[in-house]
Amino acid sequence: MGSPVRVLAEATPDTRDRYVDLLRVASLGAVVLGHWMMAAVTPDGVGNLLAVVPALQPLTWLLQVMPVFFFVGGFAHALSYRSLLRKRPEGSADSVYAAFLRARLQRLLRPTMAFVLVWGAAALLIQLLGGGGGLTGVTLRLVTQPLWFIGIYLAMVAFTPPLLRLHERYGWGAFAGLAGAAAAVDVLRFAAGVPYVEFLNFAFVWLAVHQLGFLRADGRLGAGPALSALRRPALLAGGGLITAVALVAAGPYPLSMVGMPGEKVSNMAPPTLALLCHGLWLVGAVELLRAPAARLLARPRAWRTVVAANGVAMTAFLWHLTAMLGVYGAMLALDVPLPEPATAAWWAQTPLRLAVAAALTAVLVAAFRTFERPAPTAAAQGHGPLAALGATLTLLGVLGLSMVGFAGLLEGRTALLIAIPVSAPAAVAMTLCGWLLVERAGRGRGVR
Repeated sequence: MGSPVRVLAEATPDTRDRYVDLLRVASLGAVVLGHWMMAAVTPDGVGNLLAVVPALQPLTWLLQVMPVFFFVGGFAHALSYRSLLRKRPEGSADSVYAAFLRARLQRLLRPTMAFVLVWGAAALLIQLLGGGGGLTGVTLRLVTQPLWFIGIYLAMVAFTPPLLRLHERYGWGAFAGLAGAAAAVDVLRFAAGVPYVEFLNFAFVWLAVHQLGFLRADGRLGAGPALSALRRPALLAGGGLITAVALVAAGPYPLSMVGMPGEKVSNMAPPTLALLCHGLWLVGAVELLRAPAARLLARPRAWRTVVAANGVAMTAFLWHLTAMLGVYGAMLALDVPLPEPATAAWWAQTPLRLAVAAALTAVLVAAFRTFERPAPTAAAQGHGPLAALGATLTLLGVLGLSMVGFAGLLEGRTALLIAIPVSAPAAVAMTLCGWLLVERAGRGRGVR
């Protein structure tokens, strides 16, 4: 009898799109590596390498690959929801929606809840013992930052059914509507100075990229003979890249596709039209690589590697900043010199730091990977409104926690979540309550 990974890999049906699994792993891996590389830690605090060496900012046009993950999410969500509809033709829309939310969010929220509870307890203990200064305080603020991605992804899952219906009716028109809305938001923001309107692009930009996943699920990004199958991705990549370059050149969009400390405008938070065009070029580029990647993934060893990585990808993503900051903390505790960022000594030390961070991440993955294994899903009648309420609470909770962090847990420190102050205890409570509601609604237990 083979290992679980080998058994799972060998049981993969021929109809599965293995390239999508590779893109999921590769995009999260690129984000992890980018975070490790960008951290410029000194005894005085944590900075950003891209701010120290602005000439490196063009690399973000290759390494900012979150749009690829959301694109892959759209593809997977379309297939999952349609599959549930086929399996439950007699079920109500409410029950199918609740089951869909629970099925799609299990592997996302279970490891997230473990992360939130473990770090919440650790932060409380540290601050009760009088700690929380120096790098420890920075760590308590920074480790929750990746949770913004969880919140945006939650919204995408929650909006899949209505947006999928729009896609089935209008096709490319649904994508164009979202992209046009994103452009209109930037006009109102930069030309008219309308306050707070920019936050709408957290929805419009990412949901437009998500909509491209629906188009891929229906074969509308590259269907047809070989040459014509490449034409549309090439146009998408070329058009997106040219437009993004033009927008950055004309302003007010910055060059970096990730947030930079102290900048007045960020392409990431809130997302901008320039980031959407960047996403278009990335989606087109990865679609152009589909055929050679499919040939690679037909090899058993390559596919087993992707299967193994997919089983722990979310856990690794959640804990990778913990590992990185743990490495720097150990260096400071052991009086290991921390060279000035971007110096020759700093670059020489980088491979060792990355290797130790990867090893520590592997240890954390081994400890928490069990939470990424989905629990059995009962075939019960679900409750759609309850599931939607749970998803909303969880979304607000993880977004709030990504902004406020765990520092100042006992002092009532708050951060503004779209003009509303949110504290860490409130964010944790919303996250946990929302998750429990999604679980309860998806099972249908005790719900009339």
